[in-house]
Amino acid sequence: MRQRIRHMALALSAAVVAGTGVLTPAAAQAAAPPTASSASRPDAVRQGLEALVRADGVPAALATVRDPDGRIRHYTAGVGDLATGARVPVDGQVRIGSNTKTFTAVVVLQLVGEGKVDLDAPVDTYLPGLVRGEGIDGRRITVSQLLQHTSGLADYEGLLDEASLRDRYFEPRELLDLALRQKPQFAPGEKFGYSSTGYVLAGLIVQRVTGRPLAEEIDRRVVRPLGLRHTYFPAAGDRTIREPHPEGYRKDTADGPLRDFTELDPSAGWAAGQMISTGSDLNRFFSELLAGHLLPPAQLARMRTTVPVGDTGMGSGLGIFSRPLSCGGVYWGHGGDIPGYETRGGVTEDGRAVNIAVTTVPADYDVTRRLEGVVDTALCR
Repeated sequence: MRQRIRHMALALSAAVVAGTGVLTPAAAQAAAPPTASSASRPDAVRQGLEALVRADGVPAALATVRDPDGRIRHYTAGVGDLATGARVPVDGQVRIGSNTKTFTAVVVLQLVGEGKVDLDAPVDTYLPGLVRGEGIDGRRITVSQLLQHTSGLADYEGLLDEASLRDRYFEPRELLDLALRQKPQFAPGEKFGYSSTGYVLAGLIVQRVTGRPLAEEIDRRVVRPLGLRHTYFPAAGDRTIREPHPEGYRKDTADGPLRDFTELDPSAGWAAGQMISTGSDLNRFFSELLAGHLLPPAQLARMRTTVPVGDTGMGSGLGIFSRPLSCGGVYWGHGGDIPGYETRGGVTEDGRAVNIAVTTVPADYDVTRRLEGVVDTALCR
């Protein structure tokens, strides 16, 4: 399952690798001195990131890993800026794409807990007459189906011209209109079918119910309470990344050069993919969410109630996915793609957390599988 707009073929020759593994100061004080055997043991996470750069051609990779005992380790590999050769900033900011969906889902579920939204109510309850099209009726689609990707609505992302996203501003209603001109994928509630369109509608529901912009509600309800100092929802017209970050890249054609795509208008993502964050902040967000610090028990339980994602072994909850681990059990998270950046990661029940970002969206899904394999390695080691 791709949580992104498809990129064309990617190849980066002569990649430069500079792998590091850095303990945060507080974590370094808490960590026990390494034994002789542990000091000589290769670090599988670092090796995985370096392989993504050397063998798979991503310009850079960066990761943040937290152990159950609270020790945090940061990693970088590759080059942060191909034009200057600058190093990858440790725990740098990146565009987090569809991880934004989890933030949006949390706000909707908080409104459910406050009695302002009913998950089992039809979309028309909050957006009367808006969701209409050939075979599409908002009176037959529930709020929970929007969040769980079971609405059947077409995914507007596949209808966008990715090359034009750098400068084009989209109103949320424009994104919705793109999808409503398409026939639905299936009848509401029939099965799983990934669609960012449901999250545009979820964002519009938040704004209708609260009377405030979605970005303000995410900041007020999630970002500030958790102290996510490096996480934000870019304002309209803000095409930059505020803090130290690796540059993001894409290709126009399969054999063309990598182009710096760091600065772009992220409005095509909106409630489904507009936010910026760091690995540390994402680890904290998902950890606090799973620990019950953002949602009442009933809403968290509903969020974690899943439907199968085909035959992948994954489960789709409300704005969150469960994925099986090679060492047993599952981890919870999302992941995201937006031109220039791909992120994967999640948290386990026992407090392990990891987030990994690469600075292009690979066209070959095998590369993403290997990226997800590094996530598994970090959570299982």
